Amino acid sequence: MPGPRQLLPPIALALALVTLAATSAVAQAVANNETDVSVALPAYPIGAGPVVAIDEGHNDYHTLEGRYAPFAAVLANDGYRVVPFRDRFDSRTLGQINVLVIANPLASANVGAGKWKLPTPSAFEGGEIEAIRTWVRNGGALFMIADHMPFAGAVGPLAAAFGFRFDNDYATKADGKTPEIFTQEEKTLGDNAVTRGAGRGPAVTEVQTFVGSSFRAPAAATPLMTLDESWTLLYPAEAGKFDAQTPRRRATRADLRGAMLGYGKGRVVVVSEAALFTNQLINGAPYGFGQLSARQDKQFLINVLEWLSRAPGSR
Repeated sequence: MPGPRQLLPPIALALALVTLAATSAVAQAVANNETDVSVALPAYPIGAGPVVAIDEGHNDYHTLEGRYAPFAAVLANDGYRVVPFRDRFDSRTLGQINVLVIANPLASANVGAGKWKLPTPSAFEGGEIEAIRTWVRNGGALFMIADHMPFAGAVGPLAAAFGFRFDNDYATKADGKTPEIFTQEEKTLGDNAVTRGAGRGPAVTEVQTFVGSSFRAPAAATPLMTLDESWTLLYPAEAGKFDAQTPRRRATRADLRGAMLGYGKGRVVVVSEAALFTNQLINGAPYGFGQLSARQDKQFLINVLEWLSRAPGSR
């Protein structure tokens, strides 16, 4: 639940609301087909790697042939066999894949114009959540991506099964206009097996994100991207709608944008922003790893999948 309400100064608040309104216009986002999706040193021979399934069975905003087409193309060029997943999650369907990607699912109640508002129930049935948890514990790999409200609310129960607690919020820089850049120099980006990679590409020292949500991780997790007091968390009742009465709080370093977790024999990566892993066009402008300021985001994606799939050289 949001903490005590803290109001931003009027000028900063205005900047924050204008920026959020512009960047949260996700309905206008389309995949950028001109994206550089090359991989210099693939982890696997083309078409011979593990099966990566992108969920499309839970009203997901990002899909293989839609806004995550650049995401899927990068993975294909790294050797993975990338497929859509349109089934219900159970032991049989999950047993056919190696890595499960879930990116911005929604409950049916929140699908449609004007329905990105509270309440935001789970996108998954209880039996599906338990099936995923059991599958990961037995060796599966889950890549869970949830953007700002309402997507954060929709993955909340699934995330909680692994000890993560999502805030159904918008997490943005407090002045509303500073780019969301995480760096090792500022200790907001971790130095770990994901950022170091498996040696086929340069280590990742900087990552940019584009207005997502926040979450807290279990003690066993390793932070990937950490927020601090320069961030504000806003809790609107409807996506993209803010005013002076919108509850908010300052972030602390317990609030995260990304984390990795070993779970039983399996692995989990959770990230609370989706655009950094693809390249979209919004009003004709590139948005995601096609931007010069986000030039390391593609390598970060490669490193995440290689860690999840235990690619050669990954720890």
